Amino acid sequence: MFYTLVPQHIFETPVPEDAYFRQAWEFCRLYASGQETFVLHTSGSTGTPKPITLTRVQMQASARVTQRALDLRTGQQALVCLNVGYIAGTMMLVRGMELGLTMHIVAPSSQPFASLPHDLSIDFVAVVPLQLQAMLDAGQASVLNTLGVIIVGGAPVSQQLLEGIQRLSVPIFSTYGMTETVSHVALRRLNGVEATDSYRLLEGVEAATDERRCLRLRGAVTNHQWIQTNDVVEFLAPRKFIIVGRADNIINSGGVKIQLEKVERAVEKTELIASRFFAWSESDERLGQKLILVVESEKKLDSELLQTRLIPELLTYELPKKVYFVKKFVETPTGKVDKRRTFEENIR
Repeated sequence: MFYTLVPQHIFETPVPEDAYFRQAWEFCRLYASGQETFVLHTSGSTGTPKPITLTRVQMQASARVTQRALDLRTGQQALVCLNVGYIAGTMMLVRGMELGLTMHIVAPSSQPFASLPHDLSIDFVAVVPLQLQAMLDAGQASVLNTLGVIIVGGAPVSQQLLEGIQRLSVPIFSTYGMTETVSHVALRRLNGVEATDSYRLLEGVEAATDERRCLRLRGAVTNHQWIQTNDVVEFLAPRKFIIVGRADNIINSGGVKIQLEKVERAVEKTELIASRFFAWSESDERLGQKLILVVESEKKLDSELLQTRLIPELLTYELPKKVYFVKKFVETPTGKVDKRRTFEENIR
């Protein structure tokens, strides 16, 4: 099932019976009516979900800078397949309203094109990595290549997905942003001759780092107020940076600091785990915090083989001390892995 909204006909569009579509319709009606502020909630993937008030001016600034970065044009067709109750889905609606895009809305799922007519041509879509991987696994590369541009965000792009993306001709960009910055403020091209390992700040966004090397951001999208993140970054040029990891994803194991993202990248490189996983810590009497690996799988893997494959990539103290297997990860409403709840409900 899908639902189509055309910005210039929003007030003539009847109220949808489906509750999810009605949520999108109600937001667009309020936006078209000129409402000046909107309350959204953070996803809760890095902390307790919290309400954030965003202004219409911030949303407009975000939509316009995205338009310029991706060359979006009035009259194009957009697929809205992310939860419209959170910033990524909400901003797809705002872009539709501000830029005059026809919005085809589907409820979030791993196969967002399943309910669309085969002859419907989509110019612009935002997805999470899980959706893009599922579509590639389902053999939908030819469908994806008919699109105009894809942005993917909300979670890291795995090495497996990155390799799959290289076989696609449609331009695909990884996004960097959060609710507080009104969706993305930087883009990274993932495929084609313009592919890069670094993110480039969008027009009008200013950046700096604090003493921890964590990114700070300011611009029209933040009401010109500095937003402090916990993302440790390295600037390659004044407006280009790579993400090292999160400051709150560093554990202290026996007095040694370990960046969890470094461990995850090394595990991914072994290609021994095809399912989702994450590095975490649990309490240990001797070490204080013990490095562990949590894998979404009912099938156990050879832990000794994993350790052997990791030795060339990691220092001895960075090797996971234990591997746990969980049938199904706990997710936030936006589809991100809730690492803390997954650990507390299945392992602690």
